Amino acid sequence: MTDTLTRAFELLDQGDRDSAIAILDQATEQGAGGEIAGLLAELKAEDGEPEQAVTLFTRALADDPGRGPWRRACLSALMRLPERRDEARRFCAAMLAERGDDPVAHRHMARLCLETGQNGQAIAHAREAIFLAPHDLESLTDIADLLTVAGDPLPAIEALAAALAQAHPADPALPFAAMAQARGWLALAEPAKAANSLRRALEVDPDDAAGAKALLDQLAAADVPVDLPATFVRALFDTYADRFDRELVGRLHYDAPGALRALLDENGVGGGWDVLDAGCGTGLAGVAVRDMAGNLAGFDLSPRMVEKARARDIYNELWVGELVESLSQRPASANLLLAADVLVYLGDLLPVMAAAATCLRPGGLFAFTCERADQPDGFLLHEGRRFAHAQAHVREALVRAGFTILTLRHHSTRTDRGQPVPGLICLAGRA
Repeated sequence: MTDTLTRAFELLDQGDRDSAIAILDQATEQGAGGEIAGLLAELKAEDGEPEQAVTLFTRALADDPGRGPWRRACLSALMRLPERRDEARRFCAAMLAERGDDPVAHRHMARLCLETGQNGQAIAHAREAIFLAPHDLESLTDIADLLTVAGDPLPAIEALAAALAQAHPADPALPFAAMAQARGWLALAEPAKAANSLRRALEVDPDDAAGAKALLDQLAAADVPVDLPATFVRALFDTYADRFDRELVGRLHYDAPGALRALLDENGVGGGWDVLDAGCGTGLAGVAVRDMAGNLAGFDLSPRMVEKARARDIYNELWVGELVESLSQRPASANLLLAADVLVYLGDLLPVMAAAATCLRPGGLFAFTCERADQPDGFLLHEGRRFAHAQAHVREALVRAGFTILTLRHHSTRTDRGQPVPGLICLAGRA
């Protein structure tokens, strides 16, 4: 068997791959395992024959179960076989149970979790893979795409930035990594940064094997978005959570919660209401209405914001959720719905107004603020990455959703560069 292995390596060194595979095939047919089966498995995997590679790696591992490279290669081959995904997951879990610092196993487990809708676990495994192999450009490319799909591209973008800064221009993985970085930036509503990544991909690979030019052309022709991507909003507020209250109240003179409470008092809203605080942030609006709430629930897209709100210990229920989806999934659950400085991350207000009407009981109230666009109708995305809405658009969206407008007037909830930001405050009733 040793002679067979030596001869196979000689043939590979001479560039005679077919002859090397032939003598290794013959040896494994005669029962050889170990190094011979392992080498043949590696060659089969390289040749795009994952089923045979798994069979041979399994035989090799029976002789040497602790061989890390074989285990990782076997798992990678299994990942290429959709019909054997359950087996891949068991294999991956066993690897991590024995050695929790294997970046390849974490990366593949992240992919397996994502495929089964376990986004939280997928993100956790992906982040661990980044920590364990921060300079592996090919691995980071896969992880970046995975995290972008899972809704958490920011850590992958940051890791790619560091790895790309150190990468050799001739590294074949570089253009694909730059493409993955661009996709992450697009998920965070940063088209200019995405374009920079795409241009770098084209710089190092004018033949454009990664397909950067097509995406760059799409960016050039892109229309103004209707909404900001959820990934952008989540990343923004996860990053902002620790200083949110200090920045908003102290520096920007934010008063939306207090203004909404004053509006409710003005309209004679009493106590004992089932209140839902949509986009609750750190809980400032919850504090403002806690005494009028029999039950106070809240949700936010940002997990870290929800943690801050939970620390106030004023909510009966809190969860992480997207705005329209969360409202639509809780029909007739609230008498009073609040949205303080939330609609600025949506362009077209028709979907959220319809969802608000679904969430409220008959006779329920919707109190909200938004930024005001001084134009006849519609909405615009301004340089602050927030939407401003024409008063006519707000009115139309409410009426079409079946609301009666009780109050709709100008009110600035914050300052920017020392000047009040034009805004609207509204109280509407569900018929």
